[in-house]
Amino acid sequence: MSYRWLVRSIWIAASAALDMLPGASLAATDAALLPRNLSPWGMFASADVVVKAVMIGLAFASLVTWTVWLAKTVELRRKTALAKQRIGLFERDTLLAEVERASRDSNDAVAQIVHSASREAELSGGIFDDGFKERIALRLERVEAAMSRQIARGTGVLATIGATAPFVGLFGTVWGIMNAFIGISGAHTTNLAVVAPGIAEALLATALGLVAAIPAVVIYNHLTRSIAAYRALLGDASVMVMLLVSREGDRSLFRLARAAE
Repeated sequence: MSYRWLVRSIWIAASAALDMLPGASLAATDAALLPRNLSPWGMFASADVVVKAVMIGLAFASLVTWTVWLAKTVELRRKTALAKQRIGLFERDTLLAEVERASRDSNDAVAQIVHSASREAELSGGIFDDGFKERIALRLERVEAAMSRQIARGTGVLATIGATAPFVGLFGTVWGIMNAFIGISGAHTTNLAVVAPGIAEALLATALGLVAAIPAVVIYNHLTRSIAAYRALLGDASVMVMLLVSREGDRSLFRLARAAE
């Protein structure tokens, strides 16, 4: 009986001595300071208001990136298919007036090119000289430039997001780490269990910045290549219109020569 009492007394004394140590009290404080939820949502909920604003902004930028990708992809596919269909009409040995009638009720890029060339033919009174060809070329260049600006609308946002999102995320990380060090100073401890949650919350901002920036850069490069291919189609359409104009000019000269005979 006395032996058990002695062991129990020693255990109680040792426990009391350990509780009086500074490290034990700091460990209890560290355990109290630890957040209960270290999931991404939990870290967002416990982050500073500035870091939260950065995260929300980066999430919105990522949403804009995917929205632009979806809208421009659908638009490019539709306009590219229509341009190829219109260019197929030029492959036949037809007149400019016939092509213009076939696309009279349309407002796509190739139809705009045809309408512009037909309008210049009307204004020139059917005179197919070198000046007429130069005026046609100038009109076609203007239409190509306008259609190229229209199809590229919205892609500049992707370039901006891709260039700035990592730095915005880095700003949120720096701000969060500063708050973490301020918390360390207030807790009077450098225990990793206290430091890690605040740093993890800060690094989450950098991760969101990369999540927003990397797809934006990839999508921007993909859309740039697709837009360049679409511009090449418009260039082909302009060349085909010039060929039609040249053929009509040669036919007009041939008819004049036969009439003179």
